[in-house]
Parts: sequence; structure tokens; C-alpha cells
Amino acid sequence: MYDTALLIGRFEPVHSGHLALLHEALRMAPQVIVVVGSAWQARSPKNPFTWAEREAMLRDALPPADRSRVRVLPVRDYYNETVWVQAVRRSVARHTQPGDRIALVGHFKDATSSYLRAFPSWALIDLPRQGSMDATTIRDAYFGATADTVEQALAPLAAQIPASTMAQLQAFVHTPHYAALQEEWRMLRGYRQAWSAAPYPPVFVTVDAVLRCQDQVLLIRRAHAPGKGQLAVPGGFIEQRETVWQSCLRELAEETHCHLPEATMRAALQSVAVFDHPDRSQRGRTITHAHYFDLGDAPFPVVQADDDAALVQWTRIDQLAGMEEEFFEDHFHMLDHFLGLTKLD
Repeated sequence: MYDTALLIGRFEPVHSGHLALLHEALRMAPQVIVVVGSAWQARSPKNPFTWAEREAMLRDALPPADRSRVRVLPVRDYYNETVWVQAVRRSVARHTQPGDRIALVGHFKDATSSYLRAFPSWALIDLPRQGSMDATTIRDAYFGATADTVEQALAPLAAQIPASTMAQLQAFVHTPHYAALQEEWRMLRGYRQAWSAAPYPPVFVTVDAVLRCQDQVLLIRRAHAPGKGQLAVPGGFIEQRETVWQSCLRELAEETHCHLPEATMRAALQSVAVFDHPDRSQRGRTITHAHYFDLGDAPFPVVQADDDAALVQWTRIDQLAGMEEEFFEDHFHMLDHFLGLTKLD
């Protein structure tokens, strides 16, 4: 027996394999902590549900006596495993005592499960695969259906979808989120199919511009899927005959009409960081070079939305932390890297 058993996952959505691991954790310890990942991410086809909605799926699938033994801890995606591991450890430490016997319950599904080996001080309980279900299969069937055909589309999978999950899925189709995510799912599916005949999986190179002025940053709202309506920093794909520097200035000008002299931008450049986490973009393997500029107390440049931007806005840095769920892909974490928006307590 252990004092606490841990289960870590995204649960997008909860299925029978997740519940099998959860029941094993409940058998092993009086307290179970479920770390729900990808918390505070904007909704997307890969992350359609808020962490609170996923918590409800988990709790509603358990009898009342077991619910009282489960504590759910949301943890954001940092797109940096070292930082993420520290965040998980600190969250768990708040609800355990020094010297407690802690077991981490999991299953090595594929390369995405490597995080299970990142906690050597906890006993790793590596269980065989629990059933044949995975969340991607459910999401593909779900978004490939319509509001009228969801029940029929999910019928072949129903035996491995808990009633609490099925109820949420059926209710969710009647929200505006479903249609928007379905549009994105179709766009991303077509995007990946267009590259399926390539001899090697493609790696895309993009650029982003974090432009600061008077303690505000320049943001856009994306005009098109993926991430339609979500906040982002200006940026886009590099062109064949450009350097990343040239591409960054071009994308900034195309999306915001910010036409500052190159010498001014050179003087304002503080740093360049590469963001290359394999899961940072659902479009495929995408590596971006983010350029951080600080114009200090200079007057705000004139800006206007264009190209892929539906709206362009200057936003106070002290407001960004409360807007995390509005950001496209890892753009909040890009801002966090340069501006220190979050701190590990």
C-alpha cells in the first residue's frame, strides 16, 4: 500500500482505459491525485474540453465514496518538460507529507508517455494497456460526425466510453464550441493529408514577433482556422528566400501594418528564442523563431489588422496572465518566456 497514488493525463476525453488506471490507483492508496494536463489551454480539436469539464467526467464516473478520495490538480502545458515536472512536483507536494509513499500509476502507450520516467523518487507502477481505446479515436469519430449523427458515430465505441463522458459529449454538440472545433478538425485533417505523400514527415519553420512598447505587447486575433478568434503574437511561415529576421519583419508588417524602420527594430531587439516542442502545433512539426523587441517608452507605432489578423491590439502586460485560455497554441508560453508571466510557487 501507498499513502498516495498519482495518475497523470490529459483525459481528452475520459475513456474506459483512464478509468481502469484510476480504479487501480484507488485500490493502491487511500488518497488519489489526478493531475489533469493541458489546463488553461484554448479549446482546440486536440484539447476540446476545459480541465473542469474533464474533472467532472472523471468524478461523475465514480461512486460517491471514491469521489471523496480523489483530488484533481490542473497543470498547464509549459512546453518544457523540466519546468512541467517541477510544476507537477510542487502541486503534489501541497497535498502530501514529506516521507509519504507515493506511487505513479501509468501505461507506456508510446513516446508521449516518456514523462512517466521523469519522477524517479516516486514508485512507478507500469500497467499493461487497459482496453483498446484511445482518446484520439473518440475525437476523430466525434468531430467527423454532426450534431444529428454523433450518437450513431460513437455507437461502435460506446462500450469503452463512460456514461459521464457520453453525456458531456452529447451535450457539447449543442454548444457553439462544437461547430467551431469541427471546422478546425476538418481543416487540420486536410492540412495533414496534403503532406501525406511527402517522402519524409515535413518540418515547418515559422517566425513570431513579440513587440513590447510602454509595458504593453502587440497581439492579434486570428482570422482563420486553426485558432480562429484566438489571441496570438504576429507571425507566420518563413519564405524560401528569406532569413528568419527578414521573415519576422515581413510577417509583422503584413499582419499589423507596423512599418518601423529596420534600424529601429534592430535597436529594439532584445533576444531571439527557438520554440521547438514536438507538440506545440497541431498542424505538424513546427519550429518557430520568436523575436522579442522592446521599444521602451517610445510612442506606440500605428497598427492596423490585415492578412491573417482579424484584430490587432495593444495589451497591458499585467493583464496577460488572466487571458491564458484565449491564446493560440503555445503563444501564451512564448510571452511567458520573455515577460515572466507565471511563477512556480
